[in-house]
Amino acid sequence: MEELDAACLEAFPSWLRNLNADARVLAQLVEEERGAEDARRHLAGALNYLFKSLDLIPDGIEDLGFIDDAFVFRAAAALAVDADATLAAGDLERLAKDDALMKDFLGQDYDRLQGYVRGLDQVNARGRTAHDVLGDPGARADLAREVRAWADAYEAPSFNRDVKTLVKLKAFLTAKLP
Repeated sequence: MEELDAACLEAFPSWLRNLNADARVLAQLVEEERGAEDARRHLAGALNYLFKSLDLIPDGIEDLGFIDDAFVFRAAAALAVDADATLAAGDLERLAKDDALMKDFLGQDYDRLQGYVRGLDQVNARGRTAHDVLGDPGARADLAREVRAWADAYEAPSFNRDVKTLVKLKAFLTAKLP
């Protein structure tokens, strides 16, 4: 097994176990209006992705259903920290640093993922875009409340620690990323 595969098979199950806590971190930053608007727009877009009906990988797919959400959170965190370095602390910094492993894993497809995440601020989920959320305190509070409810109900799926799972994951993303 290659070193990169071993690192991914170690990290990805942890990302799934902590997805609900990571969602809460992003929601708190968006709701509290901490950081530059560009940074918060990336985070709000990533949170909206949770509620998007058509994910890159459908949530019901065993082993992989929520790993795309974890990837989106990390890419958005990296974009947010790039937009506002004052956010490079604590859990957001940890998520942003995890982006490096995704970059190594995805290789040439990484730029496509980052472009996809940049475009999430335009995506309408539950009747609102990231721009709507940032411009309306009520929409921010609603999104944060919905994220907390989602996080309370979330049950981490298993992630089969097998290189075949990584092959399947990469194939999904390669096929689905615009």
